[in-house]
Amino acid sequence: MTPLSQVLHSDPDILGGTPVFVGPRVPVRSPFDYLERGETLDEFLRQFPSVRREQAVAALDLARDSLLGGARSS
Repeated sequence: MTPLSQVLHSDPDILGGTPVFVGPRVPVRSPFDYLERGETLDEFLRQFPSVRREQAVAALDLARDSLLGGARSS
């Protein structure tokens, strides 16, 4: 699993503290917006080539884990 420090960064001087991907300063919210509109992760990555696939997948994994971490499997 990719360490959080290699995936996202939040700094009050960068987009007012909005969490961004490390390096390109693309808001971490962006791939979620793409998916919400029915677009694919590949389309997001084509539009933001400075975001590495590993970073985007790690952000999705972090979101999944935070939502399902306490859930019991049936």
